[in-house]
Amino acid sequence: MSQREANLLCLRDTLEHLSVNQQRLEWTEDMEAICQLTESMIRDLVRCQRMCEGLQRRYRLEQVA
Repeated sequence: MSQREANLLCLRDTLEHLSVNQQRLEWTEDMEAICQLTESMIRDLVRCQRMCEGLQRRYRLEQVA
């Protein structure tokens, strides 16, 4: 598996985790659970952002080469 494929797989898994937490957030009313879910979602979003930025950097480097 190439690095790009591994990154895309990780991105997919992180987005799925984000989606699951979003669904849980819709039905929960417990404030502690809401805090934990939103913190987890923020971490997932930051992870997705970093992976996407890494993919962009690699694409730009390939375009220059």
